[in-house]
Amino acid sequence: MIALRPVVVGDLDPIMAIETAGFPTDAWSAAMMRSTLADPDAVAVVAVDGETVVGYAAVLAPPGAGDADVLTIAVAGPARGRGTGRALLTRLVEAAAERGAHRVFLEVRADNPVATALYVSAGFEAVGRRPHYYQPDDVDAVVMRLELPVGVR
Repeated sequence: MIALRPVVVGDLDPIMAIETAGFPTDAWSAAMMRSTLADPDAVAVVAVDGETVVGYAAVLAPPGAGDADVLTIAVAGPARGRGTGRALLTRLVEAAAERGAHRVFLEVRADNPVATALYVSAGFEAVGRRPHYYQPDDVDAVVMRLELPVGVR
């Protein structure tokens, strides 16, 4: 059974193991991840199966800012296809709404149809493109936006 909980300090190593396995050419550094997870304007959660971290996600949502940005989301290979990514994304959107966001943005690799399909099914729409965003692979980022309904904010 997968459960979500806030990130704790001891989660950095399993998060980095998922990060480097999932993004072999453009993984975040441990310092970048640590900084993001500790940012008071960010909400970071992990998905756990028992005691094992099987996914993580973070959204930058400064209280009252109006806009939020999904910074990172990843699920370990064996846990994919079981709704873990959707649960993480849903929690990020809820956290952004709780902090007063009206819109949630994210970037997704143009060559990642599985993630794109998840975001579209959650109501995100493509609103732009950032050429050559993901390096060293030289892959574009598709910028996506979710407008939060008034009752959700």
